Amino acid sequence: MAQTDHRTLRRVLRREVAGTIGLLADEHDFRAMRRYDSFSFDDHTTYLQHMEAFLRTRALQGSHTTVALFDPEDYAEYCAAKGLDPDSHTSRTRFTAELAATGPAVPYDGRPLTDLLPTLVDEAVRRATWEYAATLLTRLGACAVCGEDLGRAAFARASHLLVRILDTAPPGERHLVCSVSGPPETLVAVLHADDDTGRMELDENEALEFTTVLAVGLATGSPGGLVMRTTRPGSPDRVHGWRLRAHGLEALTAGEVFDAYCTDAETGELIPPESNVDYCRPPDLGEDSGPDHRH
Repeated sequence: MAQTDHRTLRRVLRREVAGTIGLLADEHDFRAMRRYDSFSFDDHTTYLQHMEAFLRTRALQGSHTTVALFDPEDYAEYCAAKGLDPDSHTSRTRFTAELAATGPAVPYDGRPLTDLLPTLVDEAVRRATWEYAATLLTRLGACAVCGEDLGRAAFARASHLLVRILDTAPPGERHLVCSVSGPPETLVAVLHADDDTGRMELDENEALEFTTVLAVGLATGSPGGLVMRTTRPGSPDRVHGWRLRAHGLEALTAGEVFDAYCTDAETGELIPPESNVDYCRPPDLGEDSGPDHRH
């Protein structure tokens, strides 16, 4: 009886423990791990099948699992920095534990891995975009005239503009995209902000990433744009757009928004307009009242 009680209590404790799994998302990363003798799998497809079965079993047992993106290059650097043997289960476990706090990760919610993997990769891209954009802002340094931190000033300006965009937007589900062109590649950030219930709902991480990318565009004067689409039941979708300018946003006319949405960015060919969509000039943001830094 006592032994049964002990087993029951251990099962209860296992349900209280949150776990993190490091996932090798593609064939390239999988092949990189095969150089270690302690890594048991030979085939990526088989590896994913066993990983999915394991995740489902934990979910059925009531355990919460976070799935993190396992990067073999980052792992090798981690082991070198910590003086660990990379060909070791223990080293991989330590690295995976840190991924939960520092790396791209998503909670396992029962979806097939074929559906979860794109979400995990998108999370990695989002994090990399934010880190790169934040680095660009930091490198701007101080203003030669007044000594103000240029990156911080641009971020404050971007924050103000984002608040004004959301405050002046029609109610509904808002989907915002900000893109900033420049070497080595275009930075893109997405933000979802809904107020169907009369209360603004948005993801804080998304908002931080979006504001940082917008700040880069404002500070550097790089070509870019910002588009917002608002959806509300019973009404046509409304699409607004702005062109990024140094220190601010320039509203696009309804015709310019229409042209942007109905032209293929790569080929320049026309795309048929969507039905039940209104292409509109955005409301006045009153930008002059916001924080700015210019000489």
